[in-house]
Amino acid sequence: MLTLVTGATGLVGNNVVRLLLERGERRENIRALVRAEISARPLVGLDVEVFLGDVCDEASVQRAIVGVNQVVHAAAVVQIGWHGMQRAQQVNVEGTRHVAAAARSVGARMVHVSSCDTCGFGTASRPADEDTPVVDGVLTPYVVTKRAAEKVVQEEVGRGLWATIVNPGFMLGPWDWRPSSGQMLVEIARGRGFLAPRGTFSLCDVRDVAAGILAALERGQCGRKYILAGHTLTYLEAWRMFAEAAGARRPLGTVRPVIGWLAGRGGDLWGRITGHEPNVNSAAIAMALLRKDYSCARAESELGYHMRPVGETIADALAWFREHGYLK
Repeated sequence: MLTLVTGATGLVGNNVVRLLLERGERRENIRALVRAEISARPLVGLDVEVFLGDVCDEASVQRAIVGVNQVVHAAAVVQIGWHGMQRAQQVNVEGTRHVAAAARSVGARMVHVSSCDTCGFGTASRPADEDTPVVDGVLTPYVVTKRAAEKVVQEEVGRGLWATIVNPGFMLGPWDWRPSSGQMLVEIARGRGFLAPRGTFSLCDVRDVAAGILAALERGQCGRKYILAGHTLTYLEAWRMFAEAAGARRPLGTVRPVIGWLAGRGGDLWGRITGHEPNVNSAAIAMALLRKDYSCARAESELGYHMRPVGETIADALAWFREHGYLK
């Protein structure tokens, strides 16, 4: 079985590649689709085939798919803000269209890595599942294009593609080279988390997500969505756990609504002035206020999805960031 992994240098894709190697797959069984301008550091020392290409380039995707039996499509633009719609549309939607159509053309199975941000909202007593109705929420370019990408995959399923969709929560763990979601942990470990947002989020281990993705390839049901979320925590609870594990300053409490509003608008203004949208902006503030309570019952029963203890995830992520020079 030859597996093509897009986004192989990112958090999810890199963990999928490493898990395949841990399970005994050889070089001729793993092909990593990598853009030429991306640092090769995440793949250094890994015995895999590196194929230079871009999901936005249909021709390179068609070349990369030759001989492939299964695809893990993890490439995406992940940016929580109001800017970047054109780029998100190009990568998240059209890139997915290229990969899904190519997989269908060669009869390969495909897992599309989406996000819990495309799902409906639940509560602590009634967590959202794959069938919870989707409401608008905070319509950032990321949310809009990831929802559109899921529709693209379902359309290709209607044309004969075998595919499933997985919806991970907020992921932490090793091999977060950029870093992506791990940046939150890094900032708290540096003592910069004074006041936490007021909402909740679902924290999961990227290694568990990678195992869920491979399980979806092996025994998922075509056309099904699988939520691969984790432990529901308030930001304050999580940030205090981060700080304690890192030996850093604990957050004082949560942000008052008016301060959060001012910080978000200030970030928006700074982005307009500099042309670079900061991580703290009104979209990110609004997303953080949402309740993100999810049920993983379907993934647990059909895929054997397992969530390790959150303390283990935090400790291992911190150890990796320290080992690779992100933290002293």
